[in-house]
Amino acid sequence: MQLAEGLLKDMIKRFKTYEELGDKTFAQLNDDDMVYQPNEQCNSIAMIVQHLHGNMLSRFTNFLTEDGEKPWRKRDNEFNIVSLTKAEVLNLWNEGWNCLFNALEALQPGDLTGTIYIRSEPLLVYDALLRQLAHYPNHVGQIQYIGKMRKGAAWQSLSIPKGQSEQYNTQMSRQHAK
Repeated sequence: MQLAEGLLKDMIKRFKTYEELGDKTFAQLNDDDMVYQPNEQCNSIAMIVQHLHGNMLSRFTNFLTEDGEKPWRKRDNEFNIVSLTKAEVLNLWNEGWNCLFNALEALQPGDLTGTIYIRSEPLLVYDALLRQLAHYPNHVGQIQYIGKMRKGAAWQSLSIPKGQSEQYNTQMSRQHAK
């Protein structure tokens, strides 16, 4: 059980990291940035957030007891062109993450080896969570990339700024020295 407790705690920590990266991106953007599409084949940030919102609500509502692809979800509509304000995008973003974290925080370590279903496919709970930990960061990266395109030189790096790896590594070494 100790390993399962640690795994669950670490998964929650990783999900929070990706939520925070999105939050830090949104802090740098405005209404127009939310609906910007580089071209017709690309999604806007608003579309990506609509998709994440739909996916999170579908996957994590009644997580242990219902199929993760709910009949009320309209996935294709999540990619329709929309004109949402930044506040509306953030409401969807926060609602999705709240649903996810409420479900995760209710899990017990023993739940991780139970079986759930997504589109009728049986998955162990921990595998379903790993699946989402692969899916959501992909979209957060897309959101960040669009943000960088929109802000250009005004973009404030969310990781190690270019040309500062050595300085960062030295700082981390000092921080973690025993």
